[in-house]
Amino acid sequence: MNEATSAPVLYGHDDAATALLEAMRSGSLHHAWLITGPAGIGKATFARAAAARLLAESAEPGALPLQLPLPPNHRTAALLAAGAHPDYRELRRLPKKDGKDGELARSITIDQVRGLAPFLGTMASLSSRRVIVIDSADELERPGASNALLKSLEEPPAGTIFLLVSHAPGRLLPTIRSRCRVLRLEPLDHSAMRQALAQALPDADAEEIDALVRAGAGSPGRALRYAELGMAEIDDALHAIARDGDPTTSRRAKLAKALSLKAAQPRYEAFLDRVPGVIAEAAQDRRGSALAVALDAYARARDVAGAARGLSLDAGGTVLELGGLVARLAGDTPAQHGADLRRTRG
Repeated sequence: MNEATSAPVLYGHDDAATALLEAMRSGSLHHAWLITGPAGIGKATFARAAAARLLAESAEPGALPLQLPLPPNHRTAALLAAGAHPDYRELRRLPKKDGKDGELARSITIDQVRGLAPFLGTMASLSSRRVIVIDSADELERPGASNALLKSLEEPPAGTIFLLVSHAPGRLLPTIRSRCRVLRLEPLDHSAMRQALAQALPDADAEEIDALVRAGAGSPGRALRYAELGMAEIDDALHAIARDGDPTTSRRAKLAKALSLKAAQPRYEAFLDRVPGVIAEAAQDRRGSALAVALDAYARARDVAGAARGLSLDAGGTVLELGGLVARLAGDTPAQHGADLRRTRG
């Protein structure tokens, strides 16, 4: 699979880029890299930028600037963007044959991995190097596709580099992990987040970008998902509750009403993800008893959100309960919280 992709624009991850560039210059580049880190921080983008650099470096040793991404007008970048580079392959889940538009298969199949055989069995065309990106290795069909890939990792053809993206490397076969060098990417800082979101959302104003930076917690992918769901408004409401409290439960009741509708299910699920993050953000600036309150609220919020998914709890009641935990940050006591809930539910 070698489809056309736009040239990767990389934000952050300077330390990982430096580590990979140093490995290239050392002359002892490992043949398989496991690119790990939280979901949505740009691991696949990093892998594609690394693939472009690896291919270009092999074709023009020592001729490139000391940075990972290639200039967009570079020949290798242009070939990759057109899906026409003969020494590059990428495996990812394919669209379902009989599924809805955009619906993807559950896994990367054994046939996809076996389909690499002709590519691996011939010489590279433009240099001495070939690169294979797997996005993501977590989605390899078990055990067939994983075992088929393992054979190639155990006996890699000369000049072949594997870049495996993984959100949860602990779930991979230990034998796959043992044959890879781990390159861990960290969540983006606020500056890189703003750059990434401003590029992805050119019509968003500064206030919306700031809200999404907070909500994304270092993950542009998560922030963009929140943007699609209109989560900035909900995030603002949660921060207002954390700052001012909600003694009349009016703010919580408004959220509960908005998120209880059947059509609001995706926003409700995002809300379940977001509440512990809001509490964690508040905890960073607290000390003493205020920190203890925040940590207790955080632990309870995670429990409630987990139970809401696992037990299909009533959405309205869950929103009220989680909103009450956020309200504790403003000084609402547990007794007040319980009384508010009973009054609202009654």
